[in-house]
Amino acid sequence: MKEVTPRQPDEDGNPRIRQAAIAVLALVLLGLGAYTLWHFLSALVWAGIFAIALGPLYRRAVMRFGTGRYNVLLPTIFTLGIALIFIVPLTMVGVQLAHETHAAAEWLRDVGQNGIPLPDAIENMPFLQNQTADWWRRNLSDPANARELVERLTRGHMMDVSRMIAVQLARRLTLFAFTLLTLFFLFRNGQSVVRQARRAVQRLFGQGGERVAVRMVESVHGTVDGLVLVGLGVGVILGIVYIFAGVPEPVLFGMVTAIAAMIPLAAPVVFSAAAMMLAAQGEIAWAVTVFASGVVVTFVADHFIRPALIGGTTKLPFIWVLLGILGGVESWGLIGLFLGPAVISALYLLWREWVEE
Repeated sequence: MKEVTPRQPDEDGNPRIRQAAIAVLALVLLGLGAYTLWHFLSALVWAGIFAIALGPLYRRAVMRFGTGRYNVLLPTIFTLGIALIFIVPLTMVGVQLAHETHAAAEWLRDVGQNGIPLPDAIENMPFLQNQTADWWRRNLSDPANARELVERLTRGHMMDVSRMIAVQLARRLTLFAFTLLTLFFLFRNGQSVVRQARRAVQRLFGQGGERVAVRMVESVHGTVDGLVLVGLGVGVILGIVYIFAGVPEPVLFGMVTAIAAMIPLAAPVVFSAAAMMLAAQGEIAWAVTVFASGVVVTFVADHFIRPALIGGTTKLPFIWVLLGILGGVESWGLIGLFLGPAVISALYLLWREWVEE
């Protein structure tokens, strides 16, 4: 009779314990990775948004020209294109700020030498005219007193503001450079990244998870079309109006309007400021024209064009699109313009599937 030997325990241990240990290890590593990359997460997300938004155009370029031997040329061209979209307007703003800073320095120098003349508005005041004029002459028209007052107001503050601006500028430039570097590799290895992401989503969540991921990508596409392209269109149209109306620095105002138009309810602040500048110059008719044009253009963009682009892609009612945009901006800042609608769209899809089931 064959002797039966006792069954030895599995050297690898209990499979359930092993799986639980692997899951805990994965969560710990994910936490450590998120903590390590925390300050660069925004750059990674921005790179992903740019890659998703330009994905169709990049794929058409690859089909037309090919990838080449090392797949470097097209990723470099697209990455530099994104860089120029931001660098050119920021350079123009920087040049304008430098000009304004120089003008402010010249004004301060003139104040120190000649004081600040009494404005005509004070002489036309209906009440407290003499008291206000006497105070102005004693404190501001006199060069010594005006110089002392300006130095008292600006002493120490200019150094602190300059230091803060330098620190923030260095940080933003570092994040922008990291975004461009990540974007280059997303363009270069995009197909591999997409395949791995889809496989991971399928293994974790099945077909339902893949549908949610596809809907979020579609939401980013629709949000880019609805916010960025519509915002640029609003900026171009109102920029032309600024040129004819004689708004100071109309090109710069047009670019600021385009950026503000990407954020719901922000564009009226810019074209209202332009209208007030014209009104201060006595151009009342043009001020009314600028304000009325801004109201009409933004109304059409916000209530007809933008909902059709975003809602049509994400299958979301416009109220949820608007809540996603505003809530995203409130929670995550500018990047929330794209993340907010994507999250709400995914939740809406899950709700629809759960209700239908």
